Amino acid sequence: MRDIIKDKAIISDDWTVLKLAEGETPDAVTVSEGKTIVPLQVWLLQRTALLPRLQQQKNLAVWFGSDEEAKQLGEDIALFGLIAVDFPKFSDGRGYSIAYTLRSRFAFTGELRAIGDVLRDQLFYMQRVGFNAFATREDRNIHDALKGLTDFTESYQTSWDQKNPLFRRTERADQSELAGAKT
Repeated sequence: MRDIIKDKAIISDDWTVLKLAEGETPDAVTVSEGKTIVPLQVWLLQRTALLPRLQQQKNLAVWFGSDEEAKQLGEDIALFGLIAVDFPKFSDGRGYSIAYTLRSRFAFTGELRAIGDVLRDQLFYMQRVGFNAFATREDRNIHDALKGLTDFTESYQTSWDQKNPLFRRTERADQSELAGAKT
């Protein structure tokens, strides 16, 4: 088991992320028992066999590669309590769009986890687009990474976590007060 950040706390995680080994194909790979996060393509190609397990045991989740789109999962999104998005390298920002789309267009309300090359500097922004769980790189201090969620106290733009821009959230002085101050 490894530790992850979930809902702004460090917890032990008992989920395993299935990554295909060289030569394995999504249609033929064996999905082990236990809590497993499978690649989207494995789910799509083995859906018939995996669906009963998901419905009965609730121990299956899916992860998106950065080159995949939320719409590929379609209505099955509602079946999952956990969806992960892989960041193959920290500079690949496509996962932000996937997360935002899952939350805003597909109304996904379950755990949305960032996996892969996830660093402290990204957590604040990942949280803004809808992530609530983070499997940070194992070579980094998770306690330090947790602080990344509170690096900033305000944000200017709208996003998943803040529907109004800063200029709509701040109170402005009454125009009559401003006019009186000038005289």
